[in-house]
Amino acid sequence: MLVLDANILIRAVLEARVLDLLREYAVRVEFMAPDVAFHDAREHLPGILEGRKIRVAPAMDTLELVARLVQTIEAETYASLETIARERIKQRDEDDWPVLAAALALGCAIWTEDTDLFGCGVATWTADRVEYYLSKAAQEEL
Repeated sequence: MLVLDANILIRAVLEARVLDLLREYAVRVEFMAPDVAFHDAREHLPGILEGRKIRVAPAMDTLELVARLVQTIEAETYASLETIARERIKQRDEDDWPVLAAALALGCAIWTEDTDLFGCGVATWTADRVEYYLSKAAQEEL
């Protein structure tokens, strides 16, 4: 199981490699993201796409594909850990607390590019190294 940050959801739209990893491992590894991560991705992605001169509609369709590969974690699952999560990342970006709280609630690692979550007491994986984690997690599922 792996909790994804909004920046990974966005990368899955922008970078074929991230989407390929999700597709390849979704059968054997549970990908999860807090509800607010999907909200943030849907909110910020159109501006990013326009800035890169990428057509918005097809890219948003790709985000909906990602939403079928990644389970949404509702706030009631992680909200009770808000204070702990905020404490662990204070003086950084406390807006990232739902990702950390979700990982704490589920007892799993985080896939992110956001350095604000590094050193939060939960294993964090970046896109360039996550395949190692995924291959090991997939083997454990067998």
